[in-house]
Amino acid sequence: MNSEKIKIGVIGVGHLGRWHVQQLKLIPGAELVGFFDSDPLKSTAVQKEFNIKSFSHHAELLEQIDAVSIVTPTTTHFDYAQEAVRAGKHVFIEKPVTETVEQGQKLVEAAEASGVKIQVGHIERFNPAILALEDITLNPLFIESHRMANFNPRGTDVAVVLDLMIHDIDLILSFVRSPVQSIDASGVSILSLKEDIANCRINFENGAVANVTASRISARKMRKMRFFQPNAYISVDFLEGTSEVYELVDPSSAPSAKNLAISFGTIGQGSNSREIRYTRYDKKDINPLHYELSLFINAIRENTRPPVDGEQGVRALKVAKQILEKIEEHAETVKKHWDFNSGS
Repeated sequence: MNSEKIKIGVIGVGHLGRWHVQQLKLIPGAELVGFFDSDPLKSTAVQKEFNIKSFSHHAELLEQIDAVSIVTPTTTHFDYAQEAVRAGKHVFIEKPVTETVEQGQKLVEAAEASGVKIQVGHIERFNPAILALEDITLNPLFIESHRMANFNPRGTDVAVVLDLMIHDIDLILSFVRSPVQSIDASGVSILSLKEDIANCRINFENGAVANVTASRISARKMRKMRFFQPNAYISVDFLEGTSEVYELVDPSSAPSAKNLAISFGTIGQGSNSREIRYTRYDKKDINPLHYELSLFINAIRENTRPPVDGEQGVRALKVAKQILEKIEEHAETVKKHWDFNSGS
């Protein structure tokens, strides 16, 4: 393992970029050199708050670092990342990886040619509720996901599929190890020019099905995912950071000593008997952003594959784009049957 600290910078210090700055300062294996932002007011504020250097141009920042965290609008991801990769810098890039699938593929190819690493910021992979399930075998046949948020003008420049749903798309693709067979989807634009609520049904070649809903006009927040598989039902609450598992187990098996477990009795007889066991899983004191940035730094230092590499980021984007295409097809069908001027 390389004992030297990785010199890293941040491009973009808006709402999320500021948190990147804060967490990178706390990672032992990283040396935060500075940041660049095109907004002078943001630059001044962050420079004063964290006492770090503000660079007047991103190219100047790239010259002094080994790696960069790109936290800018999606439309700028490709240009900033491509320039960093060409300069031989490792790249952490917030989701979605790029604006188009073609850009993402070019970026992955360029990174491979330059021998640098790309990690995509699909932060829900590192939610305590997901990390707590590390000892549970997930082989879902049906997945139901709801990600609901209050309306916030920030982020409405893209459809809710790319803003919120892509988190769940990435997770589902990581759990269902099978190619996508078909997608059905619909969505509605209500308060913005892009879809504010969307639902899709993803069918996989192995027979697994995922029903995914995302909304940014909900009266209450919800971020839940449910897995149904042979002998087990798993409920994940991303907001609470906990997971609940109901499963059929061998009555002689010992429950986890570190998690709350309750028995609801047994079914069957003799050697065929099975205990209905409920277990509540959680992992405390984990900051998902700190953890994923730490893994990025470690991947560079140890020369290992990042946990969510560029290929996985492109895969999630590709499915998201397919969902958007299906939403557009559905919208064309709706237009043929509805007169929106009369409301009927």
